[in-house]
Amino acid sequence: MLAAESKIQQGKDGHDEFLEAGKRYLKLGEKSKSIDAKNAFLCAAKCFLKIGQHKVAKDAFEKSKKFVPKTVEKQRTIVVVDDSPAVIMKLKGFLKKLGYKDIHECKTGKEAIASCKKLIESSHDVIVLLDMGLPDIDGDVVANKLLETKVDLPIILITADEKTSKRVHKTISLGATAFIQKPFVIDDLKNALDTAESS
Repeated sequence: MLAAESKIQQGKDGHDEFLEAGKRYLKLGEKSKSIDAKNAFLCAAKCFLKIGQHKVAKDAFEKSKKFVPKTVEKQRTIVVVDDSPAVIMKLKGFLKKLGYKDIHECKTGKEAIASCKKLIESSHDVIVLLDMGLPDIDGDVVANKLLETKVDLPIILITADEKTSKRVHKTISLGATAFIQKPFVIDDLKNALDTAESS
């Protein structure tokens, strides 16, 4: 494909190179049984489209649809503690994409403490995503109360504060597992959850 693109940039015809690349990607896709096959079929489709072979491109594209990555369902219970509906919605969307299904939400510190205690008492394996700026109780106080209930409870702090801020540093030293700084992306959440899952 690269050779064909280079030829086109030089004002030459890349038809033969696209045809050859398309055929190779098709063979690769038919040999593989993993998600790599999907990518190979998609590359083949792109090559065939470039040279106007629409039927072959469509067939390759249809073959790519058969390979769907499996979502691994996570068994841990997640408690999201944040007073912002937008942040809760974002976190729940990310958590579902990462395979978590049992997600509880709390908008206040008092609600979080009560909900987590109840879940822990009923033997749920809980991870807490805790905003530091709650309307009723500061996040560091909530974390301390939760860690009194279960000393090894994985708590991921979510805050706009720097990691070096006094409040965040204090909460981490109390036993919080990980830290995510706002604004965050799904990879930040995944890394923090991987740390919590392994603790």
